[in-house]
Amino acid sequence: MKINHIDSKFFNLFQINYFCSMLNSEELTFLDDWSKNRDQQKTSMRPFLIGLSAGFVLGISLLIGLSSGWYERASMEANSKMSAIVFLIAIMAISLFMAFLYRKFKWEMQEQRYAELLAKKNKKENLG
Repeated sequence: MKINHIDSKFFNLFQINYFCSMLNSEELTFLDDWSKNRDQQKTSMRPFLIGLSAGFVLGISLLIGLSSGWYERASMEANSKMSAIVFLIAIMAISLFMAFLYRKFKWEMQEQRYAELLAKKNKKENLG
């Protein structure tokens, strides 16, 4: 009786694995689009601009925090040792770095999704 129970569990796992290996229309569309546009997406401006705006938000929040006097010691240090131009250049550098990093991250995530779906598609083709 125990063997029967194990066999039925194995059969259920096989069914789940078989049906999970099927690709839906959204995944097939993604596979088709990404195979055509993956090189264009590597240099796309949209993720770069999203990362750039996130960097500017971080820089502006730092400026607001320093100008509000919330932390007096940090305000005194910033005013005595650093000019405004150096601070603005640092904010620009942080923003550009975040923009580059965000674009690279988005592209890598899409590339990983593409590789996983391609492996899933190849597995399905090899099974049946």
